[in-house]
Amino acid sequence: MRNALLVLSLVATTTRLPAQTLRDQVGDLFRFGSGCNVSVCLDVGSGHGEHYNPAVVTGGINLIGLLTDAIGISIANLPLSAASGGAIWGRGANGLPVRTATSSGPIFAERGQTLGRGRVLLSAPVTRLSYRSLRGVPLSGLVFTFPHQDVGDDGHGVPDFESDVIEVRTDLSLAVTAITPVLSYGLTDKLDVSVALPLVSASLSGTSEAQIVPFSNPTPHHFGTAQNPQLRATSGADGSASGIGDIALRVKAALVSNANSTLAVLGDVRLPTGKSEDFLGAGSASYSVMAVGSLRRGAFSPHVNAGVQHRGGVSKTNAILATAGFDHLMTRNVTLALDVITSWQLGDGALEFPDPIPISALVGPAAAVRVVRPINLPDRRDHLASGSIGAKFGLRPGLNFVTNALIPLRQGGLQPNFAWTGGLEYSF
Repeated sequence: MRNALLVLSLVATTTRLPAQTLRDQVGDLFRFGSGCNVSVCLDVGSGHGEHYNPAVVTGGINLIGLLTDAIGISIANLPLSAASGGAIWGRGANGLPVRTATSSGPIFAERGQTLGRGRVLLSAPVTRLSYRSLRGVPLSGLVFTFPHQDVGDDGHGVPDFESDVIEVRTDLSLAVTAITPVLSYGLTDKLDVSVALPLVSASLSGTSEAQIVPFSNPTPHHFGTAQNPQLRATSGADGSASGIGDIALRVKAALVSNANSTLAVLGDVRLPTGKSEDFLGAGSASYSVMAVGSLRRGAFSPHVNAGVQHRGGVSKTNAILATAGFDHLMTRNVTLALDVITSWQLGDGALEFPDPIPISALVGPAAAVRVVRPINLPDRRDHLASGSIGAKFGLRPGLNFVTNALIPLRQGGLQPNFAWTGGLEYSF
């Protein structure tokens, strides 16, 4: 059903109507020309434009499907503030809460310690991401090559004009800003619950240039009209959307805890409350369970998180999650936090990439075969890894200013060159 809707969107009239969603805006990048009912308008009055439609629809489905999934997964899994940041509280000999002298905790990772019964943690980080690449290919350099259909039974490339291809080069710019208030509460000394409510703003702009690459001269393929034929056409997209993202619900339970080490389990549910058609959410729920281990050696606290994430939806894949790092109390009011955050895709994606297409052509007196590759994106799994470096600055008892940078370490999925976070956390 999802692909059918995308096909209908792509083969609809090219009359420029205001797109209703950001996903519609991406579809506009595959519509050229005017006054005809096909995605690529070759207005020559002989139906040649229709010979490219299957390739255009396939390319459009691939780009929209891949972008929608990649953006949805990226936004739905924006790193959340640690569920138990700030100071660690325990119980003294008289049973009263006692603040432990240690660091203020990690920023986007988890430590095993819980907040303590009746303790509250509030945080409100702002994260900004400007996406720059998809599977290592710059968004300013995506190339789609649409071959001509093989018409008749005489082989692809016969007659010569069947060797003509249309190259579409896109230049996309996608940015996301998320304000994610998080509320955590200690139900008991060993059990915390938390909720995160992302407020997301996404903006997309881009241009695309379609170029007919003729194999023969003259060629029946061109944009425009027979009176004013063109081998080049351009299109564009520009839009933005704002709203609630995918709400996260979390619970953390300490299993083993002593003065120097803690082992806990963390459950995380992301609800599909963000509109996936506007790139505000994943469009389906996801669930993850992680083991959380941490140590304390004075002011130095290493931690490891490892688990699995189940992503709902037909085209989504599950992932193994792993994070390792440390937080260190540098001075009385400054905590340094370093982490490597990874996600490893399980299984192949449901979205199928088109195979390279061989086209026969005469080169001088001999026949040769040319291979057309429909898309310049690699068909591989989206393993992700980011380096996280940040700091917490104590402004007053219980109140910290938090700043952090995320730097991609792998060329997988949809990636920014750099993502920054800033905000406040308050525990009491």
